[in-house]
Amino acid sequence: MQLIDRDDGSYDFIRDSGNYINFFPDRGGIITKWILNSENILYFDKSRFKDKNKSIRGGIPILFPICGSLDLQKSLFGNNHLNFVQHGFARDSKWEYKFDKQKNSLKLILRDNQLSIKYFPFSFYLTIDVMIGINSLNFDISIQNNSKSTMPVNFGLHPYFNISDFNNITFISYPLNCQNQKNNNLERTSNSLKNLATGIDLLMYSSGYLLMRDYGFNREIKLVNPSPFDITVIWTEPPRKMICMEPWTSPRNSLKYDFRKILIPPNSQKEFKALIKVNALRHISN
Repeated sequence: MQLIDRDDGSYDFIRDSGNYINFFPDRGGIITKWILNSENILYFDKSRFKDKNKSIRGGIPILFPICGSLDLQKSLFGNNHLNFVQHGFARDSKWEYKFDKQKNSLKLILRDNQLSIKYFPFSFYLTIDVMIGINSLNFDISIQNNSKSTMPVNFGLHPYFNISDFNNITFISYPLNCQNQKNNNLERTSNSLKNLATGIDLLMYSSGYLLMRDYGFNREIKLVNPSPFDITVIWTEPPRKMICMEPWTSPRNSLKYDFRKILIPPNSQKEFKALIKVNALRHISN
């Protein structure tokens, strides 16, 4: 494994010439490219990324300390703090990074800073070990609370996957029902997934994994996200040829309603794991 500076603010973390990731530490630590066996797995809108006034479409943004939105008129933490922006401040922060020789990983690091303290009155140390495996990308997440009081958090990843066409997509191992985040209705998942090509935003409480098959690319993508990281959001934004499969710890407004929020006691930490595995369909037995 090696790290290479690309002179555009990004770095490559390389296993070999056909297997590597590209990331921008100063733009939220976002992974913008995942090349697996010389194929680009992630969708990424490069022209939109260059306009810092627009939200990013693509790569793997990091969601912290909330997932989704928090519908409040003012901050949970009083008048001296700003209300959270969508998905929190991590994706707008500058991250540290290093090569962890012991884990053979790229270690992304975010600690409390001048930006975070505007929103969040806690001292924290967040690390994400990203490991390039055989046909997989592995994430080990650790959140340390260095404060004197209990710290409430959510955490999520927002991977955008390239697809051949919405008509070529099938999902497997999804739960019976899901929440349509556009209207907050509870719906039958199989019916809602029929609307991929018109745009969906579905939250589901998974069994810890979800599979998407793309028969145009002859590819299966498996998201493995064990509890308490086992909420999965599926989101599409046509006409973009991409599908997001996002592991979250907690739903929207978790900190507001105290539902599935992660509470980290003082001088303690919580750890989560996720894995994205990609296989060719011809190598999968039904």
